Amino acid sequence: MESPFSNKSPGAVTRSSRWAEPAFQKIIFLSALAIVVLLLGVFVSLFVHSMPSLRAFGPAFLFGKTWDPVRNTFGALPFLVGTLLTSFLALLISLPFSVGISLFVGEYFKQGPFSAFLKNTTDLLAGIPSIIYGFWALFVLVPIIRNFEMKAGIFPYGVGIFTASVILSVMIVPYTAAIGREVIALVPSDIKEAAYSLGATRQEVITKVILPYARSGIGAGIFLALGRALGETMAVTMVIGNSSRMPQSLFSPGNTMASVIANEFTEATKVLHLSSLIEVGLLLFLVTLAINMVGRYIIKRISIEA
Repeated sequence: MESPFSNKSPGAVTRSSRWAEPAFQKIIFLSALAIVVLLLGVFVSLFVHSMPSLRAFGPAFLFGKTWDPVRNTFGALPFLVGTLLTSFLALLISLPFSVGISLFVGEYFKQGPFSAFLKNTTDLLAGIPSIIYGFWALFVLVPIIRNFEMKAGIFPYGVGIFTASVILSVMIVPYTAAIGREVIALVPSDIKEAAYSLGATRQEVITKVILPYARSGIGAGIFLALGRALGETMAVTMVIGNSSRMPQSLFSPGNTMASVIANEFTEATKVLHLSSLIEVGLLLFLVTLAINMVGRYIIKRISIEA
């Protein structure tokens, strides 16, 4: 078979590569620069529109516990606490299921129709709109949790921090599971076979070989799922109870930073109210950025130690 370059002289190929390589480098540089500019643009836009609230409340906005649009008193602490509680509790609930699915698909059943079915089903969870999760939680999950609260002697709100955390845990399972199964499947078979040849059991290979080798990838999936949970709006708004008070327990109603913006942004007619909501968005942006930076540092340390 004749090569596609047989009719071209070496000089022609060299001349074309002289302008193609610099052009390609410029394109990828501009693409990377556009991401940085977009990130800075989002921050500057939020900061500028938050100035009335920043001038009026200063650092007290972060630690204030009262959110009263009627009296123009705004404090974001209940929403910050609600966001962190729901996100980390959801991550804690979803982690055993995510790692279990990753091991089941990536190690036990790598191929076959059942493995493909499980992969597709898990990935499908990530594509379901959050409003569908919200409706399901409202009509199915809330009654179940209300019955549990009645039997446990807890005031039967049904909605609240715990309910929002449970539905969030279902929503973030695909992110950790998808990345986890890929990195587990990439563990070299030579390492596993060496462990088996030394007399290790299946459980010992998983706990002492596979999970340590794949922990950086699993960690990346965990922080990706956490970032997804921090910014979730619709499903959480429907089942968290939308209370602007500090949550008294995991079963009490609350609010997250995303849910309070979704609930009140269209009704904010006063400049200070609107500016306070935008400052809540700025706070959510900074919290998400800080958690991602911490996550990258932790993953880097894990990779070095591995």
